[in-house]
Amino acid sequence: MPVQMLSARKARTLALASPILGFIPAHDQARGASKTSEGEKLDLPVQTPQFSMWSHQQTQTTHREFEGDNTAKMVSKTRVYNWYISLVAAMCMVLYGYDASVFNSVQGSNNWLNWFDLDAKKDSYMIGLINTAYTIGAIVAGFFLGGPTADYLGRRWGMGIGCFLTIVATFMQTFAPRHGIGCFIAGRVVIGLGQGMALTAGPVYIGEMSPPQIRGYIMAFWQLFYSVGSFIAYWINYACSLHRDKLGEWDWKMVVIFQILVPFIICILLPFQPESPRWHIQKRNDIESARKALRRIRETEQEVEEEVMAIREAIEYEKEAISHGYAALFKDASVRKRLYLAFILNVGQQLTGQGTLNSYSTAIYKKVWKSSQQINLINALNATFGIIFTLNAVWTADRYGRRWLLMVGAIGMAISMLMVSVIGLTTPDVDGAKTEPVGIAIVFCLFLFIFFYKPSWGATTWIWTSEIFSMNVRAQAVGMCSQMQNVANTIFQQFFPIFLTNEGLKCLFFFMAVNILLCFFVYFFIPETKQIPLEEIDVLFGGANHVDKGSQMMGVPEAKSGAQHVAEKDGRASTHEQERRSREIAV
Repeated sequence: MPVQMLSARKARTLALASPILGFIPAHDQARGASKTSEGEKLDLPVQTPQFSMWSHQQTQTTHREFEGDNTAKMVSKTRVYNWYISLVAAMCMVLYGYDASVFNSVQGSNNWLNWFDLDAKKDSYMIGLINTAYTIGAIVAGFFLGGPTADYLGRRWGMGIGCFLTIVATFMQTFAPRHGIGCFIAGRVVIGLGQGMALTAGPVYIGEMSPPQIRGYIMAFWQLFYSVGSFIAYWINYACSLHRDKLGEWDWKMVVIFQILVPFIICILLPFQPESPRWHIQKRNDIESARKALRRIRETEQEVEEEVMAIREAIEYEKEAISHGYAALFKDASVRKRLYLAFILNVGQQLTGQGTLNSYSTAIYKKVWKSSQQINLINALNATFGIIFTLNAVWTADRYGRRWLLMVGAIGMAISMLMVSVIGLTTPDVDGAKTEPVGIAIVFCLFLFIFFYKPSWGATTWIWTSEIFSMNVRAQAVGMCSQMQNVANTIFQQFFPIFLTNEGLKCLFFFMAVNILLCFFVYFFIPETKQIPLEEIDVLFGGANHVDKGSQMMGVPEAKSGAQHVAEKDGRASTHEQERRSREIAV
């Protein structure tokens, strides 16, 4: 029967956790509790059925075989709860998706224009200012407020404060007095502040709470919920557009005020969720609170102790060897490299064409269709398919990896933009619009673009950004990177309307070229991060392994590199060995 070797870090964890767990590790019993000298290879005779007992799959097997159906149910509940708390955090993205779509919908309402005494053509500058007001608030929060709030008050507080500000801003916009455009603009700034804070804390929380094996799956729902927000906004707008005369001013107020629903739900649910164990240790040095949080989201006590030890080791190194906060983003060459790569990736997300399509899809569709009601329906269908397409990231992010998704997505989007341009430029107009078959073909190609965008540059950009930074800079870095999307989108939107007016559908050739360049950028510069523990991801970018460095500072001996990975081979352990290890887990 094959003999497997435990990883060095897991062996260290067992040794240090023994007084806490109330048992002596099996290998110490076998060796007479002899101490392993530094540098000695830990060839530990742990014979397990099919997989190492340390893997998640084998943990489930052990529980099912020796602790019965009740324990199996407990394991299942743990995994479900992990998904639940992550999805509550991911609901912050509904705010972003809803708001990104709601103003695109509202500005098409004559009742909204009349309420604020605006003319769509004469007051285009004011309408642009209203759109920019949100971005200003989001950038300020993302760069300067979101990170410190999530670091000093906690990830939950960061999300909660952001949601509360969104609720306040929704009331400011909905009940702005007639001709009171200043109140509406102020509401746009406040909602930008709220979402900037929520979008900083949300992905950090998910990344820190999720097990590495399913982190990609769970983070995919972050982008999915953006599509859910767009879906809700566009369908509410479409329903209201059918009854504009009856609803009057409430045809646009109804669309705006529904934005209050999701942040209200998040504010109610957040107090009952555990705070990030990494935050407990990093900011409060509260090991016991970290353990309590981990016990709710990990399946065995060994997993809890191993993760606590990894966090402590990483933080110990970060405290002694490197600085914290915004200064650390630029002092450490490894972190600086990650920051620049993430900046380019997030700017590239907007330059794929998605940001422009989201803000100006109505203007683009007007070059193809005449009926505004038909355009509203197409926008609503686009949001609906967006949800379906984003689900592809759930099963591909951890199966094929981040790089594969980003490259395939970029090529697919480039081809889609090429097809739209060629079809639009080679077919004649009839009374200022395309024929119905041509219009359907163009809409199909734009939907194909969304098919490639959603699971790749939509979801995977957020996944990669949220997992590449070490704990000492994670909140600040994620906040800054996420707002680079708004910076890029704001700058480009100043030029795109002119670009579209002068060049028509030829402007889509620009997006085709950008997507090709992005594919090469990913191939040469973006490393794969699939299923790598957060504390060990630094080495991918030329940095030190914070866990190993921290363990040296704490005086914990390390094993040779040959024992770093658990060998997964077939084999069966004796009944006595299985029962003994099951009892250890139960303790």
